[in-house]
Amino acid sequence: MADDPLEDFTREGFHADGVDHTVVRSGSGPAVIVIAEFPGITPEVARFARRVRDLGCTVVLPELFGTSGRDVHPDAHGRLGMVTHGARVAGQICVSREFTLFAVGRTSPVIPWLRALARHEHERCGGPGVGAVGMCLTGGFALAMATDEVVVAPVLSQPSLPLPLGRRRAEVTDISDEDLAVVEQRCGAGLQVVGTRFRGDRVSPGARFETLRRRLGDAFVAIELDDDAANPDGIGPPHSVLTEHLVDREGTPTRAALDRVLDLFRERLLA
Repeated sequence: MADDPLEDFTREGFHADGVDHTVVRSGSGPAVIVIAEFPGITPEVARFARRVRDLGCTVVLPELFGTSGRDVHPDAHGRLGMVTHGARVAGQICVSREFTLFAVGRTSPVIPWLRALARHEHERCGGPGVGAVGMCLTGGFALAMATDEVVVAPVLSQPSLPLPLGRRRAEVTDISDEDLAVVEQRCGAGLQVVGTRFRGDRVSPGARFETLRRRLGDAFVAIELDDDAANPDGIGPPHSVLTEHLVDREGTPTRAALDRVLDLFRERLLA
């Protein structure tokens, strides 16, 4: 493994609602906002983004934390380097005011900026709307972004906020009741939401998906995989369905989950 220089991506700033972040982008066609998991835009996240780009989409990855392109595996920078980098990014997230780590019934403060980015990219790239993929700490962001009608293909991969400390936090995602009610209405009008997780993942508990099934009904497509389907060479226990723990081989459950996500973009953005 090695760092990814992201040479096939360009970088630019985006300002909205008094907030500035850099985004990296590649491709052409309708936009898909890919919001990286902890600890940032790793080579695995970039690889997923390229798969989406190769469908005929523009992929747009906000830099919300971490070092883009950095390989976090121990064989790239050593185990000490992996731990040090992870601790640095965790500290960055903990002091940030853009993430709601523990609160119940609140949408993370970064969401208005992400919605503005989605509207900007829709105007820039065209098409019927925008896709959004959140992962891990950002998994629920795609759901909260879907209050905006330009977001027509939201994907929640192992949504992990609020951190599931206690039963109540384990049952909800980081979205306000008001925002969730808007998404419910959109689902009633035809919006489809895809979610992925491993069944044994305690960071993204099954009760969270049960709540979404109850609130969104058949519009929520829950893809839950057995833990033994995860890539055994991935870091940590089974968690990252589309990236770190993906077994990218035809016929495997994780590849089927990836293909279902890509099919959502084909159906909603490219059909």
